[in-house]
Amino acid sequence: MRESGILMHITSLPGPYGIGSMGANAYAFVDFLEKAGQSCWQILPLSPTGYGDSPYQSFSSCAGNPYLIDLDTLVSEQLLTKEELSGVSWGSNPGRVDFGAMYAHRTGVLKLAFRRFRPDEAYERFLRENEAWLPDYALFMALKESFGGAPWLNWPQDLRLRNPEALDQKRRELAEDIAFQYFLQYLFRRQWTALRRYAHGKGIRIIGDVPIYVPLDSADVWANPELFQLDENRRPRLVAGCPPDSFTADGQLWGNPLYDWQKMAETGYAWWLRRLRAAAGMYDVVRIDHFRGFESYWAVPAQDTTARNGSWIKGPGMDFIRVLRQSLPDLDFIAEDLGFVTPEVRQLQLDSGYPGMKVLEFAFDSREESNYLPHLYPEDSVCYTGTHDNVTLKQWFDEAAPEDVAYAKAYLGLNPDEGYIRGMIRGAMGSVSRLCVVQMQDYLELGKPARMNFPGTLSSANWTWRAQPGFDSDALAARIRETTRLYGRLKTQS
Repeated sequence: MRESGILMHITSLPGPYGIGSMGANAYAFVDFLEKAGQSCWQILPLSPTGYGDSPYQSFSSCAGNPYLIDLDTLVSEQLLTKEELSGVSWGSNPGRVDFGAMYAHRTGVLKLAFRRFRPDEAYERFLRENEAWLPDYALFMALKESFGGAPWLNWPQDLRLRNPEALDQKRRELAEDIAFQYFLQYLFRRQWTALRRYAHGKGIRIIGDVPIYVPLDSADVWANPELFQLDENRRPRLVAGCPPDSFTADGQLWGNPLYDWQKMAETGYAWWLRRLRAAAGMYDVVRIDHFRGFESYWAVPAQDTTARNGSWIKGPGMDFIRVLRQSLPDLDFIAEDLGFVTPEVRQLQLDSGYPGMKVLEFAFDSREESNYLPHLYPEDSVCYTGTHDNVTLKQWFDEAAPEDVAYAKAYLGLNPDEGYIRGMIRGAMGSVSRLCVVQMQDYLELGKPARMNFPGTLSSANWTWRAQPGFDSDALAARIRETTRLYGRLKTQS
């Protein structure tokens, strides 16, 4: 079955409290997707944002982001009042998320709701169902707040090394703060479950992202140090990155701790299965970021300041994939196989049975033929106009080399009457890929300011773009639906 979807993170939805949430505008967007004939809504990771406000650098691989909790829903449940919300500054620009304002004010408002909350059986059931990760995460966050946000490597040694007596003492001292973290996760999961159920009722599946790595300053590494390549002081021996290439002479130094895949295998990959079961509770399809790292990964000495001196080390390969397929047979995956793809990586992707990704913006290098040209796509693939890490289509036309733009015009038959951006979307929708995903920014024909992320940079522009009220018009839905119908991607078509 041919399908299509839209990439639009929840934070990018409009709304009155400084950031998109799981409230009325999210439900309205699901309605828009249905009217537009779409089958999928793709979002970025829902985890709590950490360093650089990135959803790919989270304090937990299983937790939900409290910033996404809808405050109006809490008003309707009498946990907050309108007056308590109206007196808060959520940022001055409705077109951008002000993460500073979120950090300064969101927690205080949610603590007001916490004081009015009375646990019930649903809450107790939530705690039981998530006991594999939630207690460590809640303690981690409570400790982190008590130490002024300091990374866990800077905590006192008995807590850094998880001395049982020291942890028990802190659990008693920080009992209310730990309960607050439980409350936030309960609210998040309750609201997300309701939104996802609504989407399913409209025939919309959710595609979510799972980053391959977790950051060092996370509950995952703190609570499971034996599963990572750490030294006796629990500092990384090697960190993740990408090798030098024609775009980056020094490579990319991500700095994430690397997994000890031998230890992972000895446990039957239990940590990964727990992580992906949590993902299965939130998403219908999981896009695994940096899939090539399962075949081999670029390991950089932790003390290095660039990725130049790294080396390739073999990953778990099909041994890991077989466990995923056996343990999670009902969870669909997409393999993010972009970047430096060797024959071994391609073979792993084929053997896995997971569809790979094709990005149309990568197709039109006039110097050489690219395997991202649509006539080379396999059916079992997902075609994107661009991802959250790419320029918008308008920015591509504004900034790409003239000969590359000329190549795209010739290949796709682009013309000013149709519009170049609409013609690029047509090229993606007309591909043989079973699933086509288009960024909302591209349907809105927005330029550089609407780009979601500039990889390798720390910028106030990253992760902050928000759509304006009215972006999801009936006229736009009708236009998208017609393109979807024309290329056989409506839910009723085969």
